Amino acid sequence: MDRVGWLRAAVLGANDGIVSTASLILGVAAAGGGSGEIAIAGTAGLVAGAMSMAAGEYVSVSAQADTEAAELDRERDELAADPAGELAELAGIYTARGVDDATALAVATQLTGRDALAAHAHDELAMTIGTRARPIQAAFASAASFMVGAAMPVLAVFVMPAAFVIPGVAGASLLFLAILGALGAKAGEAAIGRGSFRVTVWGAFAMAVTALIGRAIGTAV
Repeated sequence: MDRVGWLRAAVLGANDGIVSTASLILGVAAAGGGSGEIAIAGTAGLVAGAMSMAAGEYVSVSAQADTEAAELDRERDELAADPAGELAELAGIYTARGVDDATALAVATQLTGRDALAAHAHDELAMTIGTRARPIQAAFASAASFMVGAAMPVLAVFVMPAAFVIPGVAGASLLFLAILGALGAKAGEAAIGRGSFRVTVWGAFAMAVTALIGRAIGTAV
């Protein structure tokens, strides 16, 4: 399940990279920007988006890590202050799940003897100590997945003639979005066709709106 979670996060990051960067490129192209301006805008969008994703993920996961650390510290203090009460509390959790009193107490006693804090973290706080939030890892993973997605429309700019930038970037981006949508749906064990269609439609909408706004601004200027 942990690997599935990371896969879904990576797919979402790459999806954001494609949609935001392709939309930026199409907006600049529709406004009448030249090949150099489009390439600069796309590259800047890739770098800025990746840094923004990394910073946002780091702040978010750091807050989660701080909360987890505070909960573990509180639980550690409670175990030191009232071990018998904490044992009864752990047994009560198992009883509430349908285990009989004697078995619940026996399981709680064995788990407490092995690692009381880990037992309470898992069953009382729904937290696994070995898989706690890692802000730096999350930041790098988020930035990397965004850059992978954003690189697709940026590369399309460099390999396509200027006259075909708009249809080429739009078509390539929609193709990549469809593939990512299918991967995300598969990771979540959802309907692949529906997931792919949903991502593609919203990506197309975002790119179309940005291109229209770019065209309007380019005409006005």
